[in-house]
Amino acid sequence: MTVYADLLRYRELFANLFRRDFHAKYKGSLLGVVWSLLNPLVLLGVYLLVFGLLFPQTIPHYALYLLAGLSCWIFFATSLQTSARSLVDAAELIKKVRFPRQLVAFSTIATQAVTFAVMVAILVVLSLAFIPEARSTVWLAPPLAVVFAGLVAGLGLIVACLNVLYRDVEHLIAAALLPWFFLTPILWRFAQLPADVQSHHLLLSLLRWGNPIAPPIYAVRDALWLGQAPRAADVVYLVVAAALALALGAFVFTRVDDRIAVEL
Repeated sequence: MTVYADLLRYRELFANLFRRDFHAKYKGSLLGVVWSLLNPLVLLGVYLLVFGLLFPQTIPHYALYLLAGLSCWIFFATSLQTSARSLVDAAELIKKVRFPRQLVAFSTIATQAVTFAVMVAILVVLSLAFIPEARSTVWLAPPLAVVFAGLVAGLGLIVACLNVLYRDVEHLIAAALLPWFFLTPILWRFAQLPADVQSHHLLLSLLRWGNPIAPPIYAVRDALWLGQAPRAADVVYLVVAAALALALGAFVFTRVDDRIAVEL
C-alpha cells in the first residue's frame, strides 16, 4: 500500500501538483471554482425542465434528488476522463524526473474533488432547509462521499495506468460515459419504474448491482434526500467497492510503474 502512503510521504510534492492542476484549470477565470458549479446547476435546470415539467415525476423533492445524483456522477465522470489523460499529459515531467508517478493521477482527481466537496456542502444545506425528516441522516453524507472519492481515486489510477499502455482507453471511457449515465438511476428511480419493467428482475438486478456507481449514489443520496438511513447493502457495497478499487489500482500501478516512462 505504499502507492497510497506516498501521498503522505511526498505530501509537499502532491500539494504542488494539486496547485498546478487547480490553477491550470481556472487560469484566466474571474469566477474560478464557480464555473465548475455551473455545470451541474445548468444540467439540473435542463433536466428539471424536461423531466420535471414536460414529463412530470412522482419522485418527491425531485430537484434535490436530481442534484445529488448529478453531483456524484459529474465527479465520477470528470475524474475518470481527466485521470485517464493525466500521465500522458505529464509525459515531459515523468521522463525527466523520478518521483511517485501516481501522484499525478491523484492530483487531477483531487482537483475535481474540490467541486464535489462544495456540492456536497450545498446539498447538506439544501437538505436541512427543505427536508426536515432528513436532518438526522444528512450528516452521513459527507463520510459516505469521502468513501465514494476513494472508489473514484482507485478507478482513476487504473484508467491512468491503462491509458499509458493502450491509448484507446480514454476514447472508450468517453464513449461509454453517455449510455452509462442514462443506465444509472440519476434521472429516475428503480421504485418508480412501470410495473411491466419491474417484472424483469434479472435486468433490474444487473442495473442495480452490476453498475458499480449505482449503490454508492444511492447511499450518498439517500442520506441527503430520503429522510432515512441508507440501506446497509448500499453502504457495504460502497465500502467494499472502494477497497477493491484502491487495491486493484495499487496492483495495476505497481505492475506498470517501471514501463510508464518508456511507454511515454
